[in-house]
Amino acid sequence: MMDKGKIARATVTIAVSRDRVWKALTSPSEIKRYFFGTEAVSDWKSGSAITWSGDWDGKRYEDKGTVLESNPGRLLRYTHFSPLSGQPDRPESYHTVTIALSDAAEPLKPPKPSSTSTRLVLTQDNNTTDEAREHSEKNWAMVLTGLKNYLEGGPQG
Repeated sequence: MMDKGKIARATVTIAVSRDRVWKALTSPSEIKRYFFGTEAVSDWKSGSAITWSGDWDGKRYEDKGTVLESNPGRLLRYTHFSPLSGQPDRPESYHTVTIALSDAAEPLKPPKPSSTSTRLVLTQDNNTTDEAREHSEKNWAMVLTGLKNYLEGGPQG
């Protein structure tokens, strides 16, 4: 069994339904709005390829991965590899990102009393150092804050 390194975690509660969050997680035009302008390409079905491309700190990138599990409105799990990491393109260089959605225990500023809120818990494995884990957590926190703001109609960062 391969050691999956240190696990990065990020969590957010968003005052919209799980279905709405899922749509934002899997719609390329929406991903671009909150995920650093990333162009994502996939059909988000288990076994399908994913590519992410754009510019990061002035460098062009094209990351890739594979959807491992796709359960709409509940769970998305995929691998991720970035050539910018400086690591070789081998299985041990890939992260596994898991995004779990559930109904939030308490509503968070819902626009209407009948609204539901969604709790999103994200983990990313295979961080080799505490510094790498902390860096991943910081990046994911920015992405999730952007997602929350986008879906709740707040500032777009």
